[in-house]
Amino acid sequence: MANSKASNYKGKVRQQKQKQKQLNRNLSIGIAAIVVLALIFVSWPKPEAEPLSAERLEADPALGTTDALVTIIEYGDFGCSACRVWHQAGVRDQVMAEYGDQVQFIWIDFPVITAQSPKAAEAGQCAFDQDMFWEYHDYIYEQGRSLGISDLKDYAKQIGLDSMKFNNCLDSGRNKAKVDESTNQGYRLGLPGTPAFVVNGQTLAGPPMYATLKGIIDEMLAAQ
Repeated sequence: MANSKASNYKGKVRQQKQKQKQLNRNLSIGIAAIVVLALIFVSWPKPEAEPLSAERLEADPALGTTDALVTIIEYGDFGCSACRVWHQAGVRDQVMAEYGDQVQFIWIDFPVITAQSPKAAEAGQCAFDQDMFWEYHDYIYEQGRSLGISDLKDYAKQIGLDSMKFNNCLDSGRNKAKVDESTNQGYRLGLPGTPAFVVNGQTLAGPPMYATLKGIIDEMLAAQ
């Protein structure tokens, strides 16, 4: 009887060791597979961005005509809550409806508020490449709540951009040089943050409400 019990015990120990060996073997295989997949991901060719032309580096999203008597520049950030509030107040739309071709409104990226802001600025420029910057801009400020890469791509899809072109543009960092140049421009001007506004070369203190901006525009138009 004692020998039988000892034999059964040894058998169970042997089975447990075999199970442990199999478990260790499966674990090793799983780790190896993860390492291989990680290496494939790292080495997988990423879309490469072509250098931007001087013309593209100078191009900014704009409303109105280039020969307008008054030029309003907004230095903005898609991660800026104050920019969102100013947009939702409808000041830009009121100005363009009131003054038409007398005013040109220009957007220049100044993505300094959040860590995600620079990539969101690139996304806006990718939308600009498809002539839909303002649609993308408005969608983010009116419906977008997050600026993760997947969110930025989803917003592009929602407004009808060519997703393949947009995603390739964003993933390749094609417009990073443009965003960097715009950001440096804001720093050179000594802007304190966003939104910041420059009207015919005059920097305004804080985001202007419609009545304030209207008074400035009327004064500049009268002087001309």
